[in-house]
Amino acid sequence: MKPTIVQVVQHLTPGGIETMALDLMHQLEDRADVHIVSLESTPDVASEKWPRLKPHLERLHFLDKQPGHSLGTLFKLRSLLLDLNATAVHSHHIGPLLYGGLAAKIAGLKSHVHTEHDAWHLNVERSARLQRWLLRALKPTLVADCEVVAHELTYHCPDSEPKVILNGVDTERFIPASTQRKALLRERLGLPSDHLLIGCAARLEHVKGHQYLLEALSMTSNTTLLLAGNGSLRQALKDQAKRLEISDRVRFLGNLDHMVPFYQVLDLFCLPSLNEGLPLSPLEAQACDVPVIVTNVGGCANVICPNSGCLLPAADVEAIRQAILCFQYANPNQHPRNFVLRVGNLKRTANAYLSLLHPETEEICHG
Repeated sequence: MKPTIVQVVQHLTPGGIETMALDLMHQLEDRADVHIVSLESTPDVASEKWPRLKPHLERLHFLDKQPGHSLGTLFKLRSLLLDLNATAVHSHHIGPLLYGGLAAKIAGLKSHVHTEHDAWHLNVERSARLQRWLLRALKPTLVADCEVVAHELTYHCPDSEPKVILNGVDTERFIPASTQRKALLRERLGLPSDHLLIGCAARLEHVKGHQYLLEALSMTSNTTLLLAGNGSLRQALKDQAKRLEISDRVRFLGNLDHMVPFYQVLDLFCLPSLNEGLPLSPLEAQACDVPVIVTNVGGCANVICPNSGCLLPAADVEAIRQAILCFQYANPNQHPRNFVLRVGNLKRTANAYLSLLHPETEEICHG
């Protein structure tokens, strides 16, 4: 009989943690009955904002939690765990640790894995105190998605002993395009065939550093930038592109349900973040054999192919410009997909989590 694993997230909106939860659900479906609980929102609202959720709604559960602490949400989640005959809980980030961990304990579940995908919140002492208390009281198996996050957890929560499991991407879905397909995609999208096509997939928020990428782009020629994602800075970034006189070379694509064609059309991917945990988008791009430029923040150094990628300091316009020019004119013939197959493969990530959530199943599968 398959184990029933319930992942708990704060919300189901386009983002790295949420994408990882969905990918794990898909990857483990042959070996476990996996559900995802979103503390916030409702099915209709969430699926309207993120159409990718619609085919999976029978395995997605929404508790419509409102701002502030909620005992009602805790007991709703406990009842749901019992109704689903859950055997294990996998919580992502501190809010789901609180609700998912306490609900699992009240429901009598013995298997609880908690993953921290970044450690920014630990810089706020109130959050750090809560995290320390929860880890001591709930005693989950603690996972960090990269060494940097593990180090921060150990520093702020000295009693914790996090295991490191790197995030992974589906290398059977994210695949390179042939030269002919890339040319066809560019033609369909009306993209210039003689430009270096640069892509960035990230929320349009200050922390992602788009403003530095736009400025660097304005200092280059024969380059076009495709921005996938949405956020509060969309209009401000459009205004910046207009001021820099590059509006005709910057395309705002919004949230995309189908990311594979986006990566396949690119020559280069750039994520100029000011802060990160372990981002998925550079792995997705490289799985499609697209080289990447990323800033040296969070766990980004763990997701860049050393033979083809470029690691830069954050908020450095000149460094971004130089890196773009290097790729534009040197055009290194490398294959970063091999790096992802070796380091960032979702199968490896899923196997590692299953061995923690339900070791008996993993033993049977590999026995």
